[in-house]
Amino acid sequence: MHKILKSAIVAAALAGVSVIGVSTAFAADVVVTFDPNSVAYGYNDGYWTRTHEWRTWEKPEYHETYRKTPNVQYYEYAHTRDPDQGWRGEWKK
Repeated sequence: MHKILKSAIVAAALAGVSVIGVSTAFAADVVVTFDPNSVAYGYNDGYWTRTHEWRTWEKPEYHETYRKTPNVQYYEYAHTRDPDQGWRGEWKK
C-alpha cells in the first residue's frame, strides 16, 4: 500500500509539472494587436481612446496604421495644442 501511495504522489507531481509547462507555452503565444476602432481621436503624439483615456503610440506602426485607416479623426499636431487637450466631444463615464 505504501508503494502505491508513493507512486500516486510522484505521478501527480509529474502531471502538475507537465500541465504548468503546457500552460506556459500557450501564454507565450499570445499576440496583442492594435485596433484602430478603439481610437476616438488621433494626434501625432498619441490618441484618445473611446473610453477617454490618453495613450501615446506604443509603436510607430500603430501610428501609421491609424493614419491610413479610412474615416478616422486624425490631427497632424500635438494634442496639447487644444485647450481641451484634444478631446472633441462630450465625455460620459
